[in-house]
Amino acid sequence: MSNINSWPILSFIPAEIAKNVIKAFVFGGAGNEAIIVVSNGDVYALGFNGNGCLGIGNGNSTLEPRKIDILCQKNLVDFAYGMGPHILTVTESGELYSWGHGGYGQLGHVEDEKTKPVLVPLQKKVVQIACGSYHSIALTQEGEIYAWGSNNCGQLGLGVGTNQQTPRKVNGQLSNYNKKVTSVACGQSFTIVLTDEGELYSWGYNGNGQLGIGNNTNQQQPAKVAGLNGKYIQKIACGMAHVLALTDTGELYSWGANSYGQLGLDTTLNTSTPTLVPTTEETARWTDIAAHHYNHISAAVLLSGKICMWGQCHGLTLLSPRQVAINSLDAVFACFGMPQIMFRFTEIDHEEPQTLKDTVKRAFDDATSSDLAFVIDGKSIHVHKALLKIRCEYFRNMLQTHWEESNMSEIEVTQFSYDVYRAFLLFLYTDKVDIGSEDAISLLHLADSYCEQRLKEICEDLIKKSVSISNVSHLLAAAIKYNASDLEEFCFRFSMNHLTAVTQTETFKQLDGDTVRDFIIKAGASGAFKR
Repeated sequence: MSNINSWPILSFIPAEIAKNVIKAFVFGGAGNEAIIVVSNGDVYALGFNGNGCLGIGNGNSTLEPRKIDILCQKNLVDFAYGMGPHILTVTESGELYSWGHGGYGQLGHVEDEKTKPVLVPLQKKVVQIACGSYHSIALTQEGEIYAWGSNNCGQLGLGVGTNQQTPRKVNGQLSNYNKKVTSVACGQSFTIVLTDEGELYSWGYNGNGQLGIGNNTNQQQPAKVAGLNGKYIQKIACGMAHVLALTDTGELYSWGANSYGQLGLDTTLNTSTPTLVPTTEETARWTDIAAHHYNHISAAVLLSGKICMWGQCHGLTLLSPRQVAINSLDAVFACFGMPQIMFRFTEIDHEEPQTLKDTVKRAFDDATSSDLAFVIDGKSIHVHKALLKIRCEYFRNMLQTHWEESNMSEIEVTQFSYDVYRAFLLFLYTDKVDIGSEDAISLLHLADSYCEQRLKEICEDLIKKSVSISNVSHLLAAAIKYNASDLEEFCFRFSMNHLTAVTQTETFKQLDGDTVRDFIIKAGASGAFKR
């Protein structure tokens, strides 16, 4: 989540509206336009209204939020911004709307209305969108790609060089080999997609090697990105003319333009093939990435939670990942982006000092106010019975008046370690988990034992970030043991992507017979043993 105060344009929102903002999208050539969603589902716009990009019709710029009636109560799930400029947005039901500059067909419709949202006539449920400078891309629920707008460099992937005013399906290798696309990203004049098999295909302008195909020749149809054989890509991001790709094992690859060091390779030389980006910590791995086609910045998150950035930074050129003292990828673009635009549709966190939340957090492990202490390995953690009963059904049952524990001032815990139990109790006070990935399995065990479903979900997400070929079998067994179905499926799919390597590991050999049998049956049903 991002704090609303991170973006200058949002500071103009009146307090009575600002306190209810749940999502925001900041865009524009100077980061001076914004669309916000408030808790009741209403949608507002404010800022500069060049080319009608606020979606409120032809009119002057406004620092007073104005409602976009047609989008209210639509539950918007994604936004994309083209430098043309034009805007796309998608609703939860899969409807696609567009507005703004449409001179190259990038709005995807032929209606005269350009300054208010118009429904794009695509008879498919759209799940993700992306914009280049003057072209637009939509991903459907079926995994198909549709493209429209400027096509001077082949960025639509249609095999022709003419612009398109309405969406057309991208075929080529994607259709020939029955590829299902799961994610899409756009640079200034190129497009790249990720398939469910972890492969990448790209097309469009390639003057800086941004297509990753080993040369600098433009492509009018999808071409497979080279040099990533054996790598399963799980996320992609595009800058203006460069690409970042994150593998499921935490490796980060980059390619394309590099005049500002945006590839993170300690040089300013371009490269046309994916190249491994080093981490700032030995044995570390990356867990998330970010870039935007309006600038030359790259950003990523390490497993430790540290945020790194590189590339163009307020007149400086950062050639390799540099840790920054901020707490989210959104903040990288708020602090260092020129202009300050959001690289994604962002959830807003309202930080209010001295709130009840802060007071409760400060009370954790405070011996002066607590009425109960848990003792683990000779160390005490001071808590409050009333809060535990409010937050946790396990404690609500345990601390009833007819139970012995309700009259105790100290309770010894032997089943879990001090660090794990402390993380659990802190979660009850803060709703956040602060624990290393190595202890997350024990915390998952605790959450399962105490029937804390939300904590289980957080643990599962934390454990997913540490999955590797060497430990996935161990984590799969733990997921099965502790009824963590989401983690179990994640580990199974990871194993399918690296089946040969996983089955040769010591942790796989240590699986019990029933687990191996069920794994083989499920792998066979997934087509792993087809000739």
